[in-house]
Amino acid sequence: MEQKPLARKTGLVTQEMPDELLIYDMGSKKAHCLNSTAAFVWNSCDGNTSIDDIASSLERMTGKSVQKDIVVLALEELSKNNLLDGEDIGLPSGMSRREVLRRVGIAAAVAIPVVASLAVPSNVMAATSGVAPGGPCVDPVDCQSGACLGSPGTCL
Repeated sequence: MEQKPLARKTGLVTQEMPDELLIYDMGSKKAHCLNSTAAFVWNSCDGNTSIDDIASSLERMTGKSVQKDIVVLALEELSKNNLLDGEDIGLPSGMSRREVLRRVGIAAAVAIPVVASLAVPSNVMAATSGVAPGGPCVDPVDCQSGACLGSPGTCL
């Protein structure tokens, strides 16, 4: 059966930025930064669109050749970071991330999907000075929690 991944939407705060998407997971207190390729894949995961269709859409958007392996790699990263709902999507059986990157090639036409994650301290662990959660910020140091979503943005 063809996989049709579904992006997790509950318990997340998202902020679109130029060339990236910031996602804060309120449950795990982790912030994730998705590059443009990973963000496109996550936004395409509506539960109705197949992996092949996501690759075709990415190809149309970029105007460059996109291998299905790029989408699979992005889905594996998103799944590993609990940003997808439903079944775990992993690399094809017996295949490592290194092997996928080798198949895609060093000079891939599209950026390799990257999901960078960071644990955000809870308010108890945060400094007592600074802007409270929900207040305005420009930089993470402005916030009690040390996490600013966007610039200008909101303290988490």
